[in-house]
Amino acid sequence: MDPKPYEPYVPADTRMKEFTVRAVVLGVVMAVVLGAANAYIGMVAGLTIAATFPAAVVAMAMLRPMGGTILEENIARTTASVGEALVAGAIFTIPAFVIAGVWASVNFWISAFIMLVGGMLGVFFVIILRRTLVEDAGLPFPESVAASEIHKAGQKGATGGKYLVVAGLTAAFLELIKNASGVRVLAVNITGFWSWGMTRIDQGRSLISEYTGGIFLSTPSASPALLGVGYIIGPRLAAVVFAGGVLGWWCLAPVMGFVNRDLVALAQDPAWCTAAGAAAPCWANVAVNIVWQTMVRPLAVGTMVVGAVWTLWSMRKSLGVGMARVLADVKQVKAVEAESRLETDIRYRWIVFGIIGLLVPITILYYYFSNSFGGSIVAAVVMVVAGILFAAVAGYLVGIIGSSNNPISGLTLTTLILAALLMVGIGLTGDRGVMAVLGVAAVVCCAMGIAGDMMQDLKVGHILGGTPKSMEKGELIAVVFAAPALAGALLLLGKAYGFAGAPGADPATALPAPQAGLMALVSQGIVGGEMVWPLFLAGMLFGIMLILVRAPSPMLVAVGMYLPIFSTFAIFVGGVFKWIVDGILARKNYSQAQMDRASNTGILVASGFVAGEALMGVVIAGLIVANFTLPTIVQSAVLQGILGLLVFPLVLWFFYRFSNAEASSL
Repeated sequence: MDPKPYEPYVPADTRMKEFTVRAVVLGVVMAVVLGAANAYIGMVAGLTIAATFPAAVVAMAMLRPMGGTILEENIARTTASVGEALVAGAIFTIPAFVIAGVWASVNFWISAFIMLVGGMLGVFFVIILRRTLVEDAGLPFPESVAASEIHKAGQKGATGGKYLVVAGLTAAFLELIKNASGVRVLAVNITGFWSWGMTRIDQGRSLISEYTGGIFLSTPSASPALLGVGYIIGPRLAAVVFAGGVLGWWCLAPVMGFVNRDLVALAQDPAWCTAAGAAAPCWANVAVNIVWQTMVRPLAVGTMVVGAVWTLWSMRKSLGVGMARVLADVKQVKAVEAESRLETDIRYRWIVFGIIGLLVPITILYYYFSNSFGGSIVAAVVMVVAGILFAAVAGYLVGIIGSSNNPISGLTLTTLILAALLMVGIGLTGDRGVMAVLGVAAVVCCAMGIAGDMMQDLKVGHILGGTPKSMEKGELIAVVFAAPALAGALLLLGKAYGFAGAPGADPATALPAPQAGLMALVSQGIVGGEMVWPLFLAGMLFGIMLILVRAPSPMLVAVGMYLPIFSTFAIFVGGVFKWIVDGILARKNYSQAQMDRASNTGILVASGFVAGEALMGVVIAGLIVANFTLPTIVQSAVLQGILGLLVFPLVLWFFYRFSNAEASSL
């Protein structure tokens, strides 16, 4: 018996408004706003938050009062999620140009061009693969199913928009009063240094040496956004990230400081301490600026490389199946358009022309980077081959694990290493080689980000009954408008805060940008010959050890080592909040439907926290660049720290209050 044909929520023969000006404009605006928010939080936390869910809620809240249809909501959500996907690729790579020292600051025009080309290539690649991956009943597409259920629930009057707005406004206000350049009322964290005093060690042969050191201590960051990130990823993954922070800050850094006796003189040097903004002895500054910044982080990069390779290896079967389906799909591409509205794509000949047309300017850009004709050709070839393959892989993996867990940084690192080795092979080294390698990685990373996001959105449209061609046009339009806007956001954030590891960046305010730091160090190490190889290799061996003991996600452990301890601590607390709320609700004997409703509400609240704080961070960055200074209201650092601790019970109350309210309403 033939299987029952799939029936979407809106049947194929139904005609209703879909690709309208208001839906596309709303989607583009959300793409820019959510993209800018993810640019900030992605470089702070090392993770981006999928825009699909908040975009779906905002689309319903804005369009339903105007008589908008569910298909218009689908177009607005599809268009909006481009911003988060595009900026995820950008923040993993573009700040690396600055961190590596080949750019003094973010180059607006080149960054916009990289995002534009990478985004459009991602859209083109996915259009070719849509029928195989989206219509494959064997791929679960977990986040697509969840997003479609949000849209369906909206047809019955439930949107959840109020939770998103309230949480967003609360987080924005808290960021305004705790940001170092805002209206200072709260302190982000309370820090200190636990000194061990002097220790005498008998080394034999009458050699007795004195050692000292200690541990840099910090409370979790009073950040609703980071707490929201931890809530979204859950207690298990949040604990893995924090484990990396504990290892890097409270194990490796103290040991490195203890055995390096030269640091004693540095910590007691009044001139160095004054330059670091502290009074001698300044052990805390030495721990942050010297030990963690120059010793622990290169070791963490080595662990990240092994973690990225292991992530790809553990997915080798899925990757192989995905590539086999890609090749089979390309062979089966039809030259004619399908008659059904649900099978209509942008014509394939335009896709081919578009890919070929983009190769010319991107080759010219690579020549500008490398000043080598051979180098530009090699870079363009690697970009196209890796872009097609990894965009397909990213789309396939989204169908299995969702876009939030898509390992595009690992795929990008693979591309970067391949390009770097080829550049060295043809004799292209130094800054020119570094720029060419990062240029390849940036385009491929943006293409993969868009490909995974678009495949997820096309699946939502497949469930709801959206027209693929309309969704594809919405994605292309969003890429065109979002690329320059998000390049401007990166430029603004770079000028206001700086990127950790970049020449002249202030470690106290610089955005960590862990993936970009990874790309910069690897490209410099292979092409520029500037890798701190002993620490890098030690980190790789540590990554192998994590794999041998079957540690969960070595990549996340490495990211935790690379991030500030107060950031990973806050992410962990957010995961604990999720565990607490779920435990309390479970004891109320709610049904599975009620628990699912509560879980979705919690994710909306967390998304609001992320978006609100991040957008206020972008606004404050604009004030910094404009040399506009806000007053400090609370002068006492102790009082600021105490007030900052009140953020934690407030955020926990938000999560429980709103989740319980929605669960009990069913």
